[in-house]
Amino acid sequence: MKKHVLFFALVLGVSCWSRAYSQDIDSKAKVPAITVIGEAVVTVEPDQAEIDVGVVTQSRTAIEAANENAAKLSQVIAEMKKLVGAQGEIKTAGYSLTPNYRYPKEGGKPEIVGYTASNIVRAKVWALNSVGKLIDAAMRSGANRVQRLVFTLKDEQAAQQHALRDATTKAKAKAEEIARALGVKIARVQSVTESGQGIRPIMAEGVALRAEAMPSQTPVEAGTIEVRSTVTLTAEISGQ
Repeated sequence: MKKHVLFFALVLGVSCWSRAYSQDIDSKAKVPAITVIGEAVVTVEPDQAEIDVGVVTQSRTAIEAANENAAKLSQVIAEMKKLVGAQGEIKTAGYSLTPNYRYPKEGGKPEIVGYTASNIVRAKVWALNSVGKLIDAAMRSGANRVQRLVFTLKDEQAAQQHALRDATTKAKAKAEEIARALGVKIARVQSVTESGQGIRPIMAEGVALRAEAMPSQTPVEAGTIEVRSTVTLTAEISGQ
């Protein structure tokens, strides 16, 4: 009987010591810390523009529609290249050749009555003061669609890094201000995580224009681009 009592006492003692040791480790692992979020928005001026200009033609046959489209687009590209020169590039952005149907009023099988050819080229230019002139030249030479105009940056990384630095600085200042209000101090930074970053290019609205709707001179104002960054900072704190 004494042996069983002794054994039970030893087991109980080891169990209690194990729980106490575990609690001690847990209390040491949970270091007081502050977690804050820093956000920054940097505005920069764009240094390049992308313009999608197109030629849409309709004809009775697919070949006629395609040939007419190709002839007009060749003139458009030639005029655009004169203005773009070495300060940009031009490439094909899309092409389609689709049948046009006429649907009978009282049911029945639809009938092909012609074809529509559409060819879109994208011009990327670095001289922003030539954007309006480029649109005018394209429309005068035969283009009848301007369906996309976007102002962007050639070097997005530099702007992103600027916003990231600002967001990190703001997060650090937040943590220090909270620590000051609590009467403690920042011991060290445990972690910093980039939780969001993005660039909002300038999308020009109302550019789906027909040739007959174009003004004599197209005014274009680029505006500024917003670059956003968000970081989450966790800092260990200690008493003064």
